[in-house]
Amino acid sequence: MSRLFIAEKPSLGRAIAAVLPRPHKNNNGYIETGNGDIVTWCIGHLLEQVEPDAYDEKYKKWNMVDLPILPEQWQLTPRKSAKQQLSVVRKLAKQATDIVHAGDPDREGQLLVDEVIDYVKVSATKKAKIQRLLISDLNPSAVKRALSAMRSNRDFIPLSVSALARSRADWLYGMNMTRAYTLLGQKGGYKGVLSVGRVQTPVLGLVTRRDDEIANFVPKPFYEVFALIPYQDNDIRARWKPSKACEPHQDEDGRILNRKLCENVVARIKGQPAEVTESERKETRQSAPLPYSLSALQIDAAKRFNMSAADVLATCQALYEKHKVITYPRSDSRYLPVEHFKQANDVCKAIKTTSTELSQACEGANTSLKSKAWNDKKVDAHHAIIPTPKGVNPASLSGGEAKIYQLIARQYLMQFYPAAIYSEAKLVFTIAGGTFIAKGRQLMNAGWRELLGRDDKNKDDDLADKVPPLEKGTVLTCREGEIKDKMTEPPKAFTEATLLQAMTGIGRFVSDASLKKILRDTDGLGTEATRAGIIEILFKRQLLKREGKNIHATDAGRGLIYALPTESTYPDMTAHWEHQLQDMADKKCAYKPFMDALQLQVSTLMDKVKTSDVPPSLRALKSPEFKKGGTKKRKYTKRKTTKR
Repeated sequence: MSRLFIAEKPSLGRAIAAVLPRPHKNNNGYIETGNGDIVTWCIGHLLEQVEPDAYDEKYKKWNMVDLPILPEQWQLTPRKSAKQQLSVVRKLAKQATDIVHAGDPDREGQLLVDEVIDYVKVSATKKAKIQRLLISDLNPSAVKRALSAMRSNRDFIPLSVSALARSRADWLYGMNMTRAYTLLGQKGGYKGVLSVGRVQTPVLGLVTRRDDEIANFVPKPFYEVFALIPYQDNDIRARWKPSKACEPHQDEDGRILNRKLCENVVARIKGQPAEVTESERKETRQSAPLPYSLSALQIDAAKRFNMSAADVLATCQALYEKHKVITYPRSDSRYLPVEHFKQANDVCKAIKTTSTELSQACEGANTSLKSKAWNDKKVDAHHAIIPTPKGVNPASLSGGEAKIYQLIARQYLMQFYPAAIYSEAKLVFTIAGGTFIAKGRQLMNAGWRELLGRDDKNKDDDLADKVPPLEKGTVLTCREGEIKDKMTEPPKAFTEATLLQAMTGIGRFVSDASLKKILRDTDGLGTEATRAGIIEILFKRQLLKREGKNIHATDAGRGLIYALPTESTYPDMTAHWEHQLQDMADKKCAYKPFMDALQLQVSTLMDKVKTSDVPPSLRALKSPEFKKGGTKKRKYTKRKTTKR
């Protein structure tokens, strides 16, 4: 026999087999092809981290004195549902002369197959020859292209080590902290699991702090002043820009808090000359937004269709695996390989077939235009989510699938439309020694914005009052001033869309300025593949709740955040981890120092918890209600597949 392909999932295995020589023989858990190649697969994770009691029987019972749990020799165990498939892979790997790693093209996909190869004890000689197959599109032409561009699996060892460190670190931190705070909660009478994780807890912290800001918000009046300057048949409305001398009367956002000051300005400018001291007119171009990453798609789908992040991911998986009409969905990239550009006409034809609503948009697309999305330097293991060149009957897609496909396809088609062109104008007036500014912006050529629905156009097209083309030095007369009375508003509660936005742009919520860049570079809290699951776990544990579109912390969620050390509730620690994990993937940092430092951190945290009383916020908490049929005794299981 020659090669053994180990795919991450059966759907990927079938797609690989489909382009290999026939005849094919379908066996239990693998496919034999005409040239002797064999394709097998994992079913997601075949292995998982063992439970603490596998290291020591005493850990079956949760006891504060037993913490921290620090495994000396890490162990994996076959998942119950995967034992049979694991034995298939083991037998085939022993027989194979060459192995091809065909995990999904990301950190977890790399580890998932690597750990199976290690677990089934593939020989060192065979391991050194393993090739890596990276597939982002399950259609035959794309799979053939990937087969002709395989790399050595050794190139990806650092990525695997990074994923392994992440997995073990999450187990160490999550297992110990969850046991510690659940036991503290039990002492205070709370009968649920107080789940703590490196990513889920800062997310809960974000929501809790936002809820507190809303609850403690005290509205304050503020004022805006406009000069009304007649010109031809209209008034030019120019907003007052307070001078430095007015700073004592402004808040940190520059809003004027003193009405008397505003009344004084209005009295001074009435009937006074208004001289144009600055006049600017320019044309600005706005390029099309890049194709979607998973998070960008989830944010748009939540805003437009009120779909949860988990639903969007599940829908994408169906479009990718079942229908094969989109590329690999768990992607954090918004760029495309240049080689993909030549498929543009075929992809547009597929869109026309699959989504009749986008027929006109396909007609208007100019596939010779190349947007900044095509950039090999910004593409590594995977690229942006786009439609494939495969078209299907629109009736074969469910309502949700059609909606998500349309969003992905529309974003792709925008790449073949020209930039939107705006005319922008600005006039600066000096009136009675004060500065007043009038700005205007008008859409001159819609370009890619043609593809936006009417609602989106109205929302995004910032058409201010038109500003006439006046020369510098022109003197008009200010007829009168106008005061707008306003009130400050509380921040808005998080929704699924804004919480995902916060997780991807988490740098804004970090307390340490030096960490902001790290989180920007590593793209926030969690990964594209895990964010939906992290939010869902917080709902499942009854630490978050939904009220209509809004998301709030429950009493237990708030209690947990108030009880935890501050550093556990902010994203700063995650930024430190992600920075080191990325360095590991880039061969700049080693596994051992990272894990040693984490063990020390966990031990210190456990020492503090053991010597502390039950925090006030965990006393008299109402225990969660579980649906009938659910088991009362709930065991916290931190698995590799469990989101953090």
